[in-house]
Amino acid sequence: MDVITETSLSLPSYKRGKVRDTYELEENLLMVSTDRLSAFDVVFNEGIPYKGIVLNELSLFWFNEMRNIVKNHLVTADIPSSLPSFLNRRSMVVVKAKPVLIECVVRGYLSGSALSEYNKKGSVCGIRLPSGLLNSSRLPEPIFTPSTKAETGHDVNITEGEAKKIVGKDRAEELKEHSLRIYEKASDMARKRGIILADTKFEFGEYDGEIILIDELLTPDSSRYWPVDGYEEGKNQRSFDKQYVRDYLEGIGWNKEPPPPTLPPVVIRNTSDRYIEAYERLTGKKFKR
Repeated sequence: MDVITETSLSLPSYKRGKVRDTYELEENLLMVSTDRLSAFDVVFNEGIPYKGIVLNELSLFWFNEMRNIVKNHLVTADIPSSLPSFLNRRSMVVVKAKPVLIECVVRGYLSGSALSEYNKKGSVCGIRLPSGLLNSSRLPEPIFTPSTKAETGHDVNITEGEAKKIVGKDRAEELKEHSLRIYEKASDMARKRGIILADTKFEFGEYDGEIILIDELLTPDSSRYWPVDGYEEGKNQRSFDKQYVRDYLEGIGWNKEPPPPTLPPVVIRNTSDRYIEAYERLTGKKFKR
């Protein structure tokens, strides 16, 4: 199958993201998951084979699993026959919701930006945590750590109080409740399949006066997934997400500024394999290459 890093459709463009291209489709939107790779907020020239299909099909899987907690933006995964065939499996038709202006992050383990903040302050997004926690430590309970939603550059972690100022008290509490419930269910499901869901990011929107899930859900791009086997507190974990690429880039001393370095074929292949393994272990289904 071809690696798809660019799409050019005879539809009005709605938004081009780092990974997804979204088009107007009558009253709805067509959201296409490409094979583009973004790391440290820089989009790479090389695509990752099958990545867009994994992101799309995993989101469909999780939307179905979480539909009893909160509605989502999916209309159908069946793409109109008038559109190019490469869109199949990597696209979905969704409603045009109004995005909520914060990212909703839930963390069950200490890693990434949360680890850096904890090491400096002993807290994450204003939440005081026990002393003595290490890299990859399991938290006493999952925590809701919202962030700003940046169109370009890095999202910035904020406190729950700051989130309430942005979206309103009642809305922020609703988002927190949905986020924690989704995380807890997904975490339980993943652990039964040998995977730790360390943290994840949700995006919500408003449609017909209701809050719904939008964008992607519980994919390796929006989540930190680790295998249960080999988990060891105090170190970086083997990862099913693009942390593998981040570790490679850190290792070569890249300054994290454009232009991106060229990714070797072995890094591209191993990254693709990790995405596919995540799909197969989480869904229990064989991935169709």
